[in-house]
Formats: sequence, C-alpha cells, structure tokens
Amino acid sequence: MGEVLDSYQLLLRGALITVQLTLYGSALALVLAIIFGLAGTSRSRAVRTLNRVYVEFFRGTATLVLMFWFFYALPLIGFRFTPMFAAVLALGLNVGAYGAEVVRGSVNAVPRTQYEATVALNFTPWQRMRRVLLPQAVALMLPPFGNLLIELMKGSAIVSLITIGDLTFRAKQIQSSTGETLWTYVAILLIYFVIAQLLQLFVRYAERRVDRMLGRRPSGKQPVGTLAGAGVKG
Repeated sequence: MGEVLDSYQLLLRGALITVQLTLYGSALALVLAIIFGLAGTSRSRAVRTLNRVYVEFFRGTATLVLMFWFFYALPLIGFRFTPMFAAVLALGLNVGAYGAEVVRGSVNAVPRTQYEATVALNFTPWQRMRRVLLPQAVALMLPPFGNLLIELMKGSAIVSLITIGDLTFRAKQIQSSTGETLWTYVAILLIYFVIAQLLQLFVRYAERRVDRMLGRRPSGKQPVGTLAGAGVKG
C-alpha cells in the first residue's frame, strides 16, 4: 500500500484529467441536450424528426464504439482528432442523447395552464419558453441531469483505451510498476467516489438555487405575524 501512496502525484494527475473530461463532456452534452430536447417539443414534424434521429442513434450506440470510431476509423478517411477531442465528442454525443429526452420530458411536464397563460398574455414563442416554460422545466431537469453527470464521469474510465492519462490509465501504470493490484484499485475507487460526491453536491446546490428562484423553497424565516397567529390558534 505504501508504494501506491508514494505514487499519489500520478493519481492526482489522472484525477485532474478525469475531471477535465467530465467538465468538457458534460458541457457538450448539455448544449446538445437543450438543442435537441427543445427540438422534440417543436410543432414542426421535421424538427421533431431531427430530435428522434439524434436521440435514437446516439442513445443506441455504445460510447466505446463511438470513441474508437472517432479515434481509429475516421483517420482512415482523412479526419484526425486528438485523443481528448475524440473522447469528449463520444461522451458528449452519447450522454447528450439521454439529456435531450430529459429536456423534452421536463418541458412537456410543465402544467398546460402555464402555457395557456403565456398565450393569453400574448407572449411570443421565444418569450414563452425563456420566461415561463424553461425556468420551471429546469427544476425538473436537475435531478436526472445530476445522474447523467455522474454516469458521464464514471464512463470516462474507458478513455484510457485511447492513451489518455486519466485516473484509470494512471492506475494501470501504478499496478504494473508496483504489482499492487488490490490497493491501487481501492485508491482509484475512493477517488471516483469522492469526485461523484462533489458533483452531487454541486447539483443539489443548483437545485436549491432554482427552487428559491421559483419560490418553491422557504427562506427559513417566518414573519412574526405568522408565528403570533400560530400561537393564538394553539
């Protein structure tokens, strides 16, 4: 175990690459999820078809196969990507497809009365989405988005197969040089767990902020009149 602890710098460098992959991949996935998720709520059949093609194709394709295709197959026809770009693209496209369904379902889950109110107020379609529908939908999106974010982070372990020095790649290096299989993988298991918990804390913080913005979470302070009224009734 001491030899594994002595290699902490390698583990830290690998953890940093894993965090970078998670941030870049999730940023791409978020953009794709919003674009294609909103496309799925469009009245245009052609736009909705575009949503279905993207979602069904990339949701039904293995991330590992996508990554190998970008990194090993595309260079054969003249397109070359760096390992990091190929990994981020594969992770983002795959998770973005799941996220698009989350966005579509969340927007459609906003009560119909909210939409009717925006029509009565003569809002444009853009105003309806930006001011009323999307803010309420975000509160519904965040919990499943948190799950997808953690799944993306854990899925990034496969990038070691295209020579990216992530946490799993560094663990293999330490294991081969020290022979410490058990403690090496115990160490990276704990590091992955810590990263996942930090991501979850971030998502929960975002949930609380959105709930407060929408007036769904009490501030923790009650007016004096309310407390007095409660005492009289008791």
